[in-house]
Amino acid sequence: MTTVSMANGIKTSFTIRGVEFKNRVFVASGTFGYGDEICELVDVNQLGGIFTKSLSWKPRCGNPPQRIIETASGMLNSIGLANIGVQTFIEQKLPYLRTLSTRILVNIAASSIKEFCDVLSVLEEQKGIAGYEINVSCPNVKEGGMSFGTDCKMTAEITSQLRTLTTKPLIIKLTPNVTHISEFARAAESAGADAISVINTLIGMAVDIKTHKPKLSTVTGGLSGPAIKPIALAKVYEVAKAVKIPIFGIGGIAGTEDAIEFLLVGATAVQIGTMNFVDPAISIKIIDGLENYARENKISNISTLVGALDADVKFSVLQSWL
Repeated sequence: MTTVSMANGIKTSFTIRGVEFKNRVFVASGTFGYGDEICELVDVNQLGGIFTKSLSWKPRCGNPPQRIIETASGMLNSIGLANIGVQTFIEQKLPYLRTLSTRILVNIAASSIKEFCDVLSVLEEQKGIAGYEINVSCPNVKEGGMSFGTDCKMTAEITSQLRTLTTKPLIIKLTPNVTHISEFARAAESAGADAISVINTLIGMAVDIKTHKPKLSTVTGGLSGPAIKPIALAKVYEVAKAVKIPIFGIGGIAGTEDAIEFLLVGATAVQIGTMNFVDPAISIKIIDGLENYARENKISNISTLVGALDADVKFSVLQSWL
């Protein structure tokens, strides 16, 4: 039996596949460590949930430096999914995470469908995990490095196979580096996904004009931060028109107004990413800001904001810019 989370008379909670989340503000994978590193700076129990740093079967060192570059209103990263591996996570991180009252969602990254399945199967044996976010922006080594998330059939296949392994919420994190992200959202939904995370980082690069060399060791990397918010909003809006399952909106959220924008275009909840590096307490401030906004506007349930955009559009979102 679940309980309804209220804040000053405002319903803030929502449910995915029987799992209740106390509010709609989460921290994004890769921007908050494994959830235990910032506990002295932030009361993480106030969060709707924590998406852990990506986990693979074996530890990964990631890419060589330089692998983080600040850009105008954003950040380029080429971390390369560096992580401690699933077994070390279970032994060293999960015991602490089990003591928290917020939900823990484990992000899984892999280079083959088998690895995805192996990691999730091991995690299924553990207590304290509320659900999984699947990073399909990873390269599939058996397909020559092509990303799972740029092939609809592969997105559906990995979703379908993982669906048979768990009854917990299964969330597919989509890349924006495709022509029509809604097609991939539909593929994931049809294969059994419970929710979609939109968007992952955009491909970008930076150049050193003194050395005439790329600033990242890998030449290109993932662009995040406020610079990508307009694109992220459009992608969430597109996906919200295409699927019926919940959407986690991600991309450049730096304050309460940004979060509200994502809710209005169709996000069920939001994930705060790059801004965690600027202000580790930003998510808590946004939680408070949402409650204040609801109170000031006499909103008793945050859910009424979801998809409430007043847009009298006579043509499809895809046609609007063609």
